[in-house]
Amino acid sequence: MSDRTNREALANDPTRRQAMAAVAMAFGGLALCSTQAWAGAEEEISRTAESIHQETNFRASRKRVYEALTDAKQFDKIIQLSGVMQSMHLGNKPAEISREVGGAFALFGGYITGRHVELVPNERIVQAWRTGKWAAGVYSIAKFELVEQGSGTKIVFDHTGFPKGEAEALASGWKAHYWEPLDKLLA
Repeated sequence: MSDRTNREALANDPTRRQAMAAVAMAFGGLALCSTQAWAGAEEEISRTAESIHQETNFRASRKRVYEALTDAKQFDKIIQLSGVMQSMHLGNKPAEISREVGGAFALFGGYITGRHVELVPNERIVQAWRTGKWAAGVYSIAKFELVEQGSGTKIVFDHTGFPKGEAEALASGWKAHYWEPLDKLLA
């Protein structure tokens, strides 16, 4: 090949910068196609999910707090101290609480029901939890983490997966019907 042919061939070859730009444009085009193809899937993801995070301290051991939340007779005392049974006309049905993972519970006259997903004595309770007014089959996740605080216990509580628009009522309900009467019971 002559020098002139060689120079002409090199002049027609893309520079490294041009080659990189071409590759970037090709990948950009693929990404654009992928984005458009997945746009429908994006609509299925909730960007507004609500959740509740509360931390409450009690002057009692983790064992005592755990027992109060998982023993039906003790939980009945929490219900009585909350006064909710009379105000909501929920009847007098006692609390039922299984002590087994997978076991069911029914609280507040059966208005709150669910199953234990995880039970780690004196450390953690995780429940599939629902109220009686939610659509059939709708459950949320309530997690009670019991953290030692000197001679007391802090509950680090997280509640997720409940129907949209319920956060405010649930958050105030946890305080009024769980934490405040539990504090009275343990005092």
